[in-house]
Amino acid sequence: MRFFETRFLEEVRKFISSLDAKTIQKIIYNIDLAEQTNDPRLFKKLQNDIWEFRTKYQGSQIRLLAFWDKTNNKETLVIATHGFIKKVDKVPKNEIERAVRLKENYFKNK
Repeated sequence: MRFFETRFLEEVRKFISSLDAKTIQKIIYNIDLAEQTNDPRLFKKLQNDIWEFRTKYQGSQIRLLAFWDKTNNKETLVIATHGFIKKVDKVPKNEIERAVRLKENYFKNK
């Protein structure tokens, strides 16, 4: 059973395509697992209705920020906005602000 389905905005696609194949596999695997398990180690709320997909691979902390789209009654979507490799413990404020902007654009253009 899936709790939600994940869709990628263009910025996530660009970010993921810049990574090597094994890293991409790990990210996709973790997203797939998160959709089925509701595990906060994989998918966790940050703030301002922004969530993060969390992948740790070969010493890198890869994050894809996301938000929920529940406007369609048939399916629950999680929209991944963009990705980055985390260098410090806290998610940088500018990354959260970027996700909020992308979320606003998404709903405005929907």
